[in-house]
Amino acid sequence: MLRIDNELRPASLASAIARMWQASATKILSLEAAHSPAAGAPVFTINGRYTSRGWTEWTQGFQYGAAILQFDATADPQFLDIGRSKTLALMAPHLTHIGVHDHGFNNVSTYGNLYRLQNEGRIDPDPWESNFYALALKVTGAVQASRWTSIKDGGFIYSFNGPHSLFVDTIRSLRALAVSHRLGHTLMGENDKPVSMLERLVLHARATARYSVFYGAGRDAYDTRGRTVHECVFNTNDGNFRCPSSQQGYSPFTTWTRGLAWAICGFAEQLEFLQTLEPAELAPLGGYSEIESTFRHAALATCDFYIDNSPTDGVPYWDTGAPGLTLLGDYLIRPSDPFNDHEPIDSSAAAIAAQGLLRLGRYLNAESNGSGSRYIQAGLTVLKSLLDEPYLSTDPNHQGLLLHSIYHRPNGWDHIPDGAKSPRGEACMWGDYHLRELALYVQRLASNAPYLTFWA
Repeated sequence: MLRIDNELRPASLASAIARMWQASATKILSLEAAHSPAAGAPVFTINGRYTSRGWTEWTQGFQYGAAILQFDATADPQFLDIGRSKTLALMAPHLTHIGVHDHGFNNVSTYGNLYRLQNEGRIDPDPWESNFYALALKVTGAVQASRWTSIKDGGFIYSFNGPHSLFVDTIRSLRALAVSHRLGHTLMGENDKPVSMLERLVLHARATARYSVFYGAGRDAYDTRGRTVHECVFNTNDGNFRCPSSQQGYSPFTTWTRGLAWAICGFAEQLEFLQTLEPAELAPLGGYSEIESTFRHAALATCDFYIDNSPTDGVPYWDTGAPGLTLLGDYLIRPSDPFNDHEPIDSSAAAIAAQGLLRLGRYLNAESNGSGSRYIQAGLTVLKSLLDEPYLSTDPNHQGLLLHSIYHRPNGWDHIPDGAKSPRGEACMWGDYHLRELALYVQRLASNAPYLTFWA
């Protein structure tokens, strides 16, 4: 169980965050110099060098988004130049990619961050540049929203597996629909029928909360409060839920921790977004109170499960039911061990989850007079672990920033060093990006800078 440090404050981590940005700069420049876009988007490292892995092109936005975050944190203009120029040159195909559910990852991390920086006055104002980013964000939300499956009690954005497939990951990619809606955009369907981005956002989040998250209510024999399932399978003929499934976890009845982290971060972020909407916008969709309660219920359950099922430093193993965990003894009463020979750690899950813990805590403190402090302290505790060895990579010869992450353990894609028996020592694009985003979030809290949101 995560051993929460109640003495930590955002300012306590300022020097460690500054050290991270120093390491980050070297790694961004190394990858920029060495990796050719023609080779495909970088996905994860092997022996410290970023490589591509064709499955879906969902990581390029993290590469160039990382440079934009580096500029945001340090004001070093060379990183703005990288992020700006590469977004213009290379990211357009991601805006109209009809085959993936990852628009919030690729495009809000690039066009969205640039648009945010303009709105914050961090980039010199240029109306044409601003309109360009806004148009891109309108388009990406609409294309994401068009991947739609109707079910008996609503609908969802389906994964690259096809119309039957609801992935828990997509709750964090909903930010694409949120920004598109905020910019006043509407998807137009057959016979000029308008489709509301906000409606699809709410329906998708509601389906995720109902089917992808468990609440200890006896839904099945493995219904533990707060656990998540990676994939939910539906009968597209009649709209009925059929069964849980898993693509990257150990089984449908265990919890793949990165999927859990996506839910933690996604629901917390959407709770914040709900507060910016007018009640009249939400009234036809069930009303603010019902929607907020659904999102809050899912966020609390998943955050509590994460705290209870992580080692004491808050960095989880890749799946809570991975079979090799039985050989580690009581692994929840001590810090994580990325060098064990039985089951790998997934530090990327920690980076994603920590931001959700912090956002939920802040939200609850504002709404419930201090009830969120536990989650804030939990998020800071996780970040502290990630900003130090063995997780933070300060080796300039290693292109990764956050070590000991996992991509696809069942498929055996992750690198196992010579002499080891399980993957370790490597990084991934989403882990590196989310560590930077998490650090920027806390850096802004420490310096009383504007609160970091994707829709600013």
